[in-house]
Amino acid sequence: MRFGRISGLVVSTFAFTAPAFAQETADAVAPEGASEGQVQALTEEVIAAVEAKLAGVPVQSENWMVAAANPLAVEAGGKILRAGGSAADAMVAVQVVLGLVEPQSSGLGGGAFLVWYDAASDQMTTLDGRETAPLAATPTLFHDENGEPLKFFDAVVGGLSVGTPGTPALLEEAHRRWGRSPWPGLFTDGIRLADEGFLVSPRLAALAANDAERLARFPAAAEYFLPGGEPLQQGLRLMNPDYAETLRVLAADGAAGFYGGDIAAGIVNTVRTAPGNPGVLSGTDLALYQVIEREPVCATYRSYEVCGMGPPSSGALTVGQILGMLDSYDLAAMGPESVEAWRLIGEASRLAFADRGRYMADSDFVPMPTEGLVDPAYLAERADLLNAESALIDVAPGNPAFDHAANWADDVSLELPSTSHISIVDSYGNVLSMTTTIENGFGSRLMTNGFLLNNELTDFSFRTHNNGVPIANRLEPGKRPRSSMSPTIVMQDGAPVLAIGSPGGSRIIGYVAKSIIAWADWGMDVQQAVSLPHLVNRFGTYDVELGTAAEGYVDALTTLGFEVSPRDLTSGLHAIEIGEQLSGGADPRREGIALGE
Repeated sequence: MRFGRISGLVVSTFAFTAPAFAQETADAVAPEGASEGQVQALTEEVIAAVEAKLAGVPVQSENWMVAAANPLAVEAGGKILRAGGSAADAMVAVQVVLGLVEPQSSGLGGGAFLVWYDAASDQMTTLDGRETAPLAATPTLFHDENGEPLKFFDAVVGGLSVGTPGTPALLEEAHRRWGRSPWPGLFTDGIRLADEGFLVSPRLAALAANDAERLARFPAAAEYFLPGGEPLQQGLRLMNPDYAETLRVLAADGAAGFYGGDIAAGIVNTVRTAPGNPGVLSGTDLALYQVIEREPVCATYRSYEVCGMGPPSSGALTVGQILGMLDSYDLAAMGPESVEAWRLIGEASRLAFADRGRYMADSDFVPMPTEGLVDPAYLAERADLLNAESALIDVAPGNPAFDHAANWADDVSLELPSTSHISIVDSYGNVLSMTTTIENGFGSRLMTNGFLLNNELTDFSFRTHNNGVPIANRLEPGKRPRSSMSPTIVMQDGAPVLAIGSPGGSRIIGYVAKSIIAWADWGMDVQQAVSLPHLVNRFGTYDVELGTAAEGYVDALTTLGFEVSPRDLTSGLHAIEIGEQLSGGADPRREGIALGE
């Protein structure tokens, strides 16, 4: 039942060997027409990063580092950083390649949250590139003819779930503020890979096969992901000329080329004519979209300030609440093998999720007790509830300080795992943490201009009220749905020391909190922290990661009164520790790497 620093656990748990996976990665990265020397140099770099991950040791570098979910995307970002680009420049290159090689998770048809530490000004900024509800949307958009909420996938698949994409505008805004490299050159690798093709990864092939029935409903998605009626095969060289053309438009015209013209017309037509489930997105919605700068949300934990994205993300608030409640408990002395430590972590998470369900939503539309939720006095009061010998029977929202009166009902929205996370540190000392998504795997399953469209509107509560009391996260025109994305930068003594985040639906919050605890309290390096088996409790059931040492806690947690469920918990954590050196870790559960020089 040992956790700790067992690199063998990582290799055995995730069931592939370094040489085999590294060779697949090398084949996928090697560009057509490259010389043998060029291919070999690139291959060695990527293989070394993959082998470090599978051996359970971090990648270290002196000048810059990028960690993301696919080696092709990481390489694209590395080229920009190596040439003197900023973390914002590299992020653009990484994102446009991710949208090609793992389109099921993020892309131009989705949205993102970005946390930025600027070394020159010593300031932290967060940018909200979350999708918005169309102006024609109503609170009852996901109700049937009888006024009852639709089943989840009846709402997801098709045009009804599509919100106004925010990612292209966010890319441009980040580059406008912090870019150093010419904008057109950031699209070079994405265009080349889309034109020449890339090798389908094991993950993309498996996910396309698992979702074949839904993908088959729409011709464009079926043609791309199910060629000849069969799901994509691992190792197939896949080209996407439509995506290449979209990237050329973005490179030449910026985000305006996406939110207007032929690309925008294609998005609107695809949404409004989706067979069986048309949506209401309009050209006006696209034309009006704006990225919003918001105040970071920071919470104190030990000697650290843990900072991230505020509403409409619930990530920074809920991670901050979990850590704030645990601040008075000596988790370091308990260690990662302590059942008592995991009881405390799980119960703090349950209490935080109770507040999340009651209070958290788009603060531009509903009043929120943002400061009260992470006030140390309030969290100390909530932490007193953890002084128990068994699982809490009842977990209810607390009463954080409000600067006004409001009465909200508990939310019942469902958030399934997908998404992707990017962490970057550049040679200038800037730090970027960005989580990016199209929501559910393959989003709405609608494809246009070479990319998938999001199903982000299903992150709203399908119900508008509960027993006559309004739900904060109900759908409203122009509103941004609540998210669990938790891009995080940890500060100490005024300087950044860790960038981290993950995909995983509402379990993102637990993945990030657990990894910060492992790093801050249990002395793990970033690779050990992200590889540590997961135990996550959101709503009462304690999920433990199937096939890992976490299953060894089932009996002990059950004895404490928890309902325990062993299951796959596929995070995608990417973390960079910032110190005398940069130290990067990539989640062994997915295909990403950390790379630096």
